[in-house]
Amino acid sequence: MKFIFYTHSLISDWNHGNAHFLRGVMRGLIRRGHRAFALEPENAWSRTSLVEDQGPMAIEKFHENFPELQTYVYGSNFEHEEAIANADVVIVHEWTEPALVERIGRARRDGGKFTLLFHDTHHRAVSAEGDIAGLKLSDYDGVLAFGETLRERYLKAGWGKSVFTWHEAADDTLFRPLPQIEKVGDLIWIGNWGDNERSAEIMEYLVQPSRRLGLKTTVRGVRYPGHALQALEEAGIAYGGWIANAEAPRAFAQNKVTVHIPRRPYVENLPGIPTIRVFEALACGIPLISAFWNDAENLFRPGSDYLIARDGEEMMQLLRDVLSDSGLSASLVSSGLETIRARHTCRHRVDELFSILAACGTQRVTQKLAVREAAE
Repeated sequence: MKFIFYTHSLISDWNHGNAHFLRGVMRGLIRRGHRAFALEPENAWSRTSLVEDQGPMAIEKFHENFPELQTYVYGSNFEHEEAIANADVVIVHEWTEPALVERIGRARRDGGKFTLLFHDTHHRAVSAEGDIAGLKLSDYDGVLAFGETLRERYLKAGWGKSVFTWHEAADDTLFRPLPQIEKVGDLIWIGNWGDNERSAEIMEYLVQPSRRLGLKTTVRGVRYPGHALQALEEAGIAYGGWIANAEAPRAFAQNKVTVHIPRRPYVENLPGIPTIRVFEALACGIPLISAFWNDAENLFRPGSDYLIARDGEEMMQLLRDVLSDSGLSASLVSSGLETIRARHTCRHRVDELFSILAACGTQRVTQKLAVREAAE
């Protein structure tokens, strides 16, 4: 089948974590013999910021890291109806311009044979409700929400015909343990500053424990304001700026432990939804300590797959425990890897996508699924 993904950007993961997951899903589809393409706008903020930050070589590096992925940049004169006419499945991400969301839906209503899905991987449904409420989703065959609480929000508001939970996951062909890499640091955090949604938490759960324990700590990410950079420097934390997601497994492998600091809107309003870094870190086999979030959907085994710190003092103690107890560290690695490999890889999400398509797909898609299933 032919899949087309409308995304904010596939090329750039600069402050754009959804690119991680879409790359993994597209690679999974291609490995199964399907065709997958991405469309992204020419003025995509993430890609523009990436080039301003790193230069055009960053885009060339994307193509080197993911040679099988095909993405096309569209402008104002792009013929969307022509591009999607022969697609089997079109998946439109929620950062797509509202007018284009409506236009693609209209193409489906006006005789399009493809299955059309809307994909939401953000908290705007609760933090900027009007943005989502204003989207025209009545012509979409289904909505993919990256958590059960978000799915329930769509259902309650009457947004879309059918709504399915479709969590993010780790591309374990990329995110995997690299035991041959020498560990040169104690603690690493890969995460962006981002709109003051976790600024106090970064100080409490990362900066202060690292400073008090005297850890060799590295932070990678973007959008850190001057006062945050000063705080990192005063704590003796090395700041490395942006890191390409393809390089993250090596960065994890070079360190002994990592932390998860969820954004406040998810903790307060969308329980059960972790950032994609939880999946990716566990897939890399690095011990993880998380600030508290409610795993409402039982995605993991808290206390076994990762440890939970309810405040900065507990984070400091748990960091000390993991760094001093090789048995505890090894147990976390083993348990986390087991859970990821059993439930949370992009292969699992491709399987789930096919199940969703079987439930809400057009006749063209369901017939192709039946033929493929018979052949297998």
